[in-house]
Amino acid sequence: MNNQIFQNQTSLDGSYRLRLLSYNIQAGADTRRYREYVTSSWKQMLPHKQQQENLNRIAHLLKDFDVVGLQEVDSGSFRSGFVDQTAYLAKQAGFPYWYRQVNRKLGKLAQHSNGILSRVEPRMIAEHRLPGLPGRGAVLMEFQTSEKPLGICMMHLALGRRARLRQLSYVSDLVSHYSHLVLMGDFNCGCSSQEFRYLIERTNLQGSACDMMTFPSWRPSRKLDHILASPSLKVSKSEVLNYAHSDHLPISLEIELPKDVVFPKAA
Repeated sequence: MNNQIFQNQTSLDGSYRLRLLSYNIQAGADTRRYREYVTSSWKQMLPHKQQQENLNRIAHLLKDFDVVGLQEVDSGSFRSGFVDQTAYLAKQAGFPYWYRQVNRKLGKLAQHSNGILSRVEPRMIAEHRLPGLPGRGAVLMEFQTSEKPLGICMMHLALGRRARLRQLSYVSDLVSHYSHLVLMGDFNCGCSSQEFRYLIERTNLQGSACDMMTFPSWRPSRKLDHILASPSLKVSKSEVLNYAHSDHLPISLEIELPKDVVFPKAA
C-alpha cells in the first residue's frame, strides 16, 4: 500500500479523510432521454465508439477519489468490446487495487457486474449474492486501521420492494459488527421508502441529504444512489456531481476517521 496518498488528506485535528464515490455507469452507455432506452437500446448490447469515450471521461473523474463503487459495469464481453471495464477504469485512473463481482453471466454477450476501486489496500474482500432473483450482489471490503477495522460494503439492489427489504436485512446482519462502516451503491429506492427507513433504523447510518437527486441524470428527480456512514465517521462533504455520462449521476461523500485512527504505513 502506498500510504503517501494520505499525506495531504488530514484535517486540522490530524484525522484521516477518505473521498468516496458511488456511480452506476450503465456499462458506458450515455443515456440522455427516457426515449433513448428504446431508440438507443442497442448500446446495451453492442460495442460502440461513444462507450470508450465515456469510459475515458469517467476515469478522469475517478482520479479525485480514494474508494469508488461502480454498478452496471461489464467484465469483458461482446457488448463492451471484450473490455473488462473495472480493470480498465482502475488502470486509467491509477488505482492499485480493484475487484470485480460478476452477478449475471450471459456467455460472451454480457457480463453484468459490480466493481470496486481503491487506493488503500484492503485487508479482506468478499463478495455476497443477495437474496432474491439471481443477478444482485454486494462486495464487502475491510481495511485495517490502528484501532477497529473500517468496513466498506458496496451493493446494487433489486428493482422490487420486497426483494430490497430482504437484501437490506441481509446486508444489515452482514455488517452489524463494524463500528466504522460505509454502505454505498445503487439502492434503487429513496429515503422515504420502507426499506431505506428499515436500514437506517437497524444501522443508525448517516449520509447525504435526501434532496440530493441522482436519477435520471438529465433531469434528476429521484435519489436512488446512496453513500452512508456510521456515526463514528465524520461526514465533512457530500454532493451529487453533474457528470451525466450515464442515466445515473455519481454521488460522493468525504469522511473523516476518528482522531488518532490511522491506516498502517506500508512495509
